Amino acid sequence: MTKVEIMDVPLLDLKLQYAPLRAEIQKRIAAICDSQIFCLGTKVVELEQELADYCGAAFAFGASSGTDAQLVLMMALGIGPGDAVITTPYTFFSTAGCIARLGAIPIFADIDPATYNLDPVKVREYLEEKCHRSSDGSIVNEDGLVLRAIIPVHLFGCCAEMNAFRAIGAEYGLHIMEDSAQSIGAEYGLSDGSAGRSGSMGDSSYFSFYPTKNLGAFGDAGMATCRDDGLATRVDALRNHGMSPRYYHSMIGGNFRMDAIQATVLQAKLPYLDDWSAARFENAERYRRLFNQADLLQHLTLPAEPHAGRDLKHHHIYNQYIIRTNQRDALKAHLQANNIGCEIYYPLSLHQQECFAYLGCKKGDFPESERAALETLALPIFPELRPEQQETVVARIREFFN
Repeated sequence: MTKVEIMDVPLLDLKLQYAPLRAEIQKRIAAICDSQIFCLGTKVVELEQELADYCGAAFAFGASSGTDAQLVLMMALGIGPGDAVITTPYTFFSTAGCIARLGAIPIFADIDPATYNLDPVKVREYLEEKCHRSSDGSIVNEDGLVLRAIIPVHLFGCCAEMNAFRAIGAEYGLHIMEDSAQSIGAEYGLSDGSAGRSGSMGDSSYFSFYPTKNLGAFGDAGMATCRDDGLATRVDALRNHGMSPRYYHSMIGGNFRMDAIQATVLQAKLPYLDDWSAARFENAERYRRLFNQADLLQHLTLPAEPHAGRDLKHHHIYNQYIIRTNQRDALKAHLQANNIGCEIYYPLSLHQQECFAYLGCKKGDFPESERAALETLALPIFPELRPEQQETVVARIREFFN
């Protein structure tokens, strides 16, 4: 590498995204203020249709957060005590937290070490070795819990192996719920030859619009999608206290409504999403070249791109750019001491969290998840990241290993 100018580099700088959109967003917010319609309303309905069209989903419902979008979907499915849901131990807490909140039991299966996504082979092994089909056709595990769903997480912007999960869901009669919180716009090559988009390939899905996401609101917001009209009707009512029509309640729901201000901000941003995703991908390609030029691939593992070469425009949207090294903690300290933004996603697998001790899992149960928690580090990847900033990041990493 040639000598580079060393500078501070933030992990994320949302002000750079906001600056060119300031006038449009403030105009939209002012219109909401003038209307004095703040909860649900026309702008939420418009956004729901726009995002359903964008993702290829049949139905979409705005929610107060990605967590609440997941929660209301699971409530609409009637998941609760006596039920179990299979998911990954290497993800944001709410994926398993929502299962537990409803009285169901999270069942963990290990991850693919290359993508960090739930490994369908491990899921199938669990179903074949630990479960049986009862007389009523339901799938029951060795503890007598009824398996209801599988939640594969499209972690860091790369889709899980949905062909395998769809096949498992069809074979075992399990609902496939995509965790699309980090993957809006990500594509995957389906077995029928079509390009599936995150949020439309399972039976249902949920998105997060937390400000740091590729499509971020001005606070918490989320979206639930599904393909079944009966499930859609229940989700629509449950996000508003189970109310339908007004002040009549056949179900007990919650206050999971999206605010109109968040909807109009997301509407302003949505037309730019594909360009932002392309910029993130370009930054990832630049990192790959720079790390190779710096002869650092002997020290680091770069993100896998398992869906490349499948004629997909957005086979990875890089919500995070994750490297891994067995010197992760020391590297993180070095970067932070030199004002290079970085973060650990996630430092402790969910099966090792104190609040899940009652599940009876122990260290070593999910070795790939545990190893990822010890070795992975996120580097800056936001769309406005400049080439010279990336050169600085790589120079600081080379400095550490040299």
